[in-house]
Amino acid sequence: MVQSSNPKAPPMTQAEFDVARKIYFERCAGCHGVLRKGATGKPLTPDITLGKGTDYLKVFIAYGSPAGMPNWQTSGEMSEQQVDLMARYIQHDAPTPPEFGMADMKATWKVVVPPEKRPTKKMNNYNIENIFSTTLRDTGEVALIDGDSKQIINIVKTGYAVHISRTSASGRYLFVIGRDAKINMIDLWMEKPDNVAEIRMGLEARSVEASKYKGYEDKLVIAGAYWPPQYVIMKGDTLEPLKIVSTRGNTVDKQEYHPEPRVASIVASHYRPEFIVNVKETGKTLMVDYTDLNALKTIEVGTARFLHDGGWDSTKRYFMVAANQSNKIAVVDAKEDKLVKLVEVSKIPHPGRGANFIHPKFGPVWSTGHLGDEAISLVATDPVKHKQYAFKEVAQIKGQGGGALFIKTHPKSKHLYSDTPLNPDAAISQSVAVFDINALDKGFKVLPIAEWAGIKDDGAKRVVQPEYNKAGDEVWFSVWSAKDKQSAIVVVDDKTLKLKAVIKDPRLITPTGKFNVYNTQHDVY
Repeated sequence: MVQSSNPKAPPMTQAEFDVARKIYFERCAGCHGVLRKGATGKPLTPDITLGKGTDYLKVFIAYGSPAGMPNWQTSGEMSEQQVDLMARYIQHDAPTPPEFGMADMKATWKVVVPPEKRPTKKMNNYNIENIFSTTLRDTGEVALIDGDSKQIINIVKTGYAVHISRTSASGRYLFVIGRDAKINMIDLWMEKPDNVAEIRMGLEARSVEASKYKGYEDKLVIAGAYWPPQYVIMKGDTLEPLKIVSTRGNTVDKQEYHPEPRVASIVASHYRPEFIVNVKETGKTLMVDYTDLNALKTIEVGTARFLHDGGWDSTKRYFMVAANQSNKIAVVDAKEDKLVKLVEVSKIPHPGRGANFIHPKFGPVWSTGHLGDEAISLVATDPVKHKQYAFKEVAQIKGQGGGALFIKTHPKSKHLYSDTPLNPDAAISQSVAVFDINALDKGFKVLPIAEWAGIKDDGAKRVVQPEYNKAGDEVWFSVWSAKDKQSAIVVVDDKTLKLKAVIKDPRLITPTGKFNVYNTQHDVY
């Protein structure tokens, strides 16, 4: 039996505890935290969970909530026994994982193909700018899919549940990072694009980025960890780790020490040789100057707690980052290295990168959906020609419901797409809402993406992450079911909103995020 420090914790065998710890890492830690202190999701420490009791917790885990908590049992992703296991597990104290330093990183670092042995020119006929790097969540792989032919080019073994794919400034290299903090560097110039270097930079992570400022293109890579709370700067051609910086410290509001300030989104500035590093629990945005790693200069911008994801405005000067449990968007000026404003929005914003478009009245706006409710917030971003609206929530439109993860449009499109994969209502989680940007007041049209996939089994078929092709005339959606169910990718014609193609393959297991190389390289959203 597990010897809990809390005598009221329900009994668990050591074997049960170990299984539950693995499930928690794979399904729960991202939102609730390794130490369960909460961020995107609620805190799950024993002082809270013991009072709720096992039966209450089982119902909540099984059925979820419209505020973004997945319905783990009714979707088929957890069994009744696993739900019972997790309800008991979260009433025990959270185990603290070990640290992960330079020696640990170097023990995992591998250069598969040294730079001098890589191609000196593009060796394939693929239109690499239209390749989609597609996360195969539960198999620990990415599928490189040719956006022109819709065929799989290669399946690359990666870390578990790749969270994001980013490109080098040149567009040649693809960097992917798993939730287990493993980074893979993929060379798109190879005859068959594949892994050329890899490293593990922690025990859990979400973000990776490459330097983009003029003169530093492809020189450096940065990755941020959830555990240990730290970021590491690496060589851009080999992933050799050069500098580790801890993010532990005090919160921006109460100035209290926090043991787990996880690194959330990271972007490379277009205005300065800096990485913009968002630290979740302490609410700090770090402007990290990478010109001299031995005398590292960092400007610490206090923003708001629970920073998560975000993206650039249309000028790529202002970084719009969601402080999701604070219900705010922090607007950070990358040219002046300062906070412009904290914008109040709705409940638990989750923009992905967000979506930029021209509003008929308010001019350029950036938009986000929410995990906590059906609101889609529009924030005006033009302080020059639309000064009276700048950096205010100028409008809210209503989507299908809570549980939204990604919102997307394209400079060549008149449509705005919003998914809702974490909504417990299958009719909502299996479809997307699409708006006409020029007639937002007319509401949305529902596209039955999962139905169009033509999958006949009883999988969850969550529809997640709209992603445009390079031309901006197609939108790709993942139809995501459990590992033992069929999944697919559905391609929609953006002009007609009609089904264009369905990509099915036995190797497409749990597809989630898709990252078009050109749009990722140029921050097109």
